[in-house]
Amino acid sequence: MRPLLRTVGFALLLPLATIGAQTRASAPPAFDAQRLARVDSMIIRLVAQQKLPGAVVLLVHDGAVAYHKAFGYRNITTKVPLRRDDIFRIASQTKAITSLAAMMLWEEGKFSLDDPVAQYLPEFGKQQVLVTFNPTDSTYTSKPAQRRTTVRQLFTHSSGLDYSDIGSDEMQAIYAKAGISGIGREGDVLAERVKVLGRLPLKAEPGERFIYSLSVDVLGRLVEVWSGMSLDQFVRTRILTPLGMRDSGFELAAEQRGRLVTLHREQDGVLSPMPDSEGGMRADFPARRMTYFAGGAGMSGSAADYARFLQLFMNGGELDGQRLLSRKTVALMLTNQIPRLSPAFGLGFALETPDNDYRNVISDGSFHWSGAFNTFYWADPKEKLVALIYSNVLGSTSNIGEQIRVLVYSAMR
Repeated sequence: MRPLLRTVGFALLLPLATIGAQTRASAPPAFDAQRLARVDSMIIRLVAQQKLPGAVVLLVHDGAVAYHKAFGYRNITTKVPLRRDDIFRIASQTKAITSLAAMMLWEEGKFSLDDPVAQYLPEFGKQQVLVTFNPTDSTYTSKPAQRRTTVRQLFTHSSGLDYSDIGSDEMQAIYAKAGISGIGREGDVLAERVKVLGRLPLKAEPGERFIYSLSVDVLGRLVEVWSGMSLDQFVRTRILTPLGMRDSGFELAAEQRGRLVTLHREQDGVLSPMPDSEGGMRADFPARRMTYFAGGAGMSGSAADYARFLQLFMNGGELDGQRLLSRKTVALMLTNQIPRLSPAFGLGFALETPDNDYRNVISDGSFHWSGAFNTFYWADPKEKLVALIYSNVLGSTSNIGEQIRVLVYSAMR
C-alpha cells in the first residue's frame, strides 16, 4: 500500500493560516486527527479505483485553515500530481458569486427584489408558458403566463425557466434549437442570448415551482444592466479583487492556465479526459478567449479562493477589512425565500432549515451548493466551519460531497 500512497497521495498539510479571521490565542484542534484521516483514506481509495482523477479538500474552522490537502492527479493520463492551489471549473458555484453581485447593487438602490424582470429586460415582457411539445421537430404550443417573473424568482429558481443541457427533455430541445447553453458557445454574448431566452416559453408559471434553471444567467445579465459593466468586469473589480480571490474568474490569465486541471468524464464506469469539444462546449473553456459570461456556471477558481468567498458570509459581509454587504443583507440572503416550495433556498444558496435538518448532519442555518463538474461546498455558522471538496469530473458517480460531509463531522471534537 505504501507505493500507492506515494503515487496518488500528494497531500501536504498547510501551516496553520487564517482566511479572513483576526489573530487569536491558540485553541485545541477542532478535529480528531485519527478520525479526520478517514478523509485521506477514502479519497486515496477512490483515486486508486479510478473513480476520481484527484481532489482537493479544504476545511476552515473559525476562520483558520484546519485541513488542506491535494490527492491524485491533475490529469490521469499524464499523471501530473494535483496541487492545493490548482484551478477547477466551479460551474454552478458561480451562482452564489453572481447573487452577491446582484445584492451589492440592491444595496445601492438599483432595483427591488419583487420588480418584474421585464422592467429591465423588455424581452421578458410577453412571457408564455409551454403547453405542448412535439419531439420530432421541437415545435411547441404555449399560452400567456398569468404572472410576470420577478427578480427574486431568479435568485430562487422559481422563475419558470428551465435549464439547457440538464433540464427537462422538451426544454433542452427548445433551448438547443435556439442556441442557448449553460456555459455558452464560442462567440456568444450574454446580452444577445438572454434576449433570445426571454422570448422562449417558460416551463412553468412564475412562482409555481422550484425548477433548477438558467435563472441566474438572467440575473447576471441584469447585473450588467444595473451596473453598466460586463458581468466579468463587475465580478473582478467589485468582488474578486477586494476579497483577494486572485485565482478565480471567468477567463484565466495566461500564467494561471497551467494550473487548470483537466476536465474528466465518467462513462460506463470508466474515467477519461474529456475531448477538447463535445456538445458545443470546449473542455478548456476557462483558458480560451471568453465573450459569454455565464452567471450560472462560467467561472473557475481554487478551493482557497472560494473559502474566502464563503468566509465573507460567515463574517456577516466583511472580510479582512473589506465590507461588501451589510450583515442584514447577508441575513436576508440566508433566509428561505420560497417556504411553500422545496428545497429551502435563499438568495443564492440552498439552506439547512428546521424543516429539513433531519436529513443531514450539517447544522440548521448552514448554506451549501455544488457544481456540475464535481465540486462541493457547505458553510456551517453554528460550527464555524467552511468545507470544500473539489474535483473535475462530469458524470461522476463517486458522491464524494455527501461522503466527506459525514467523515468531517464525525471527526469534530
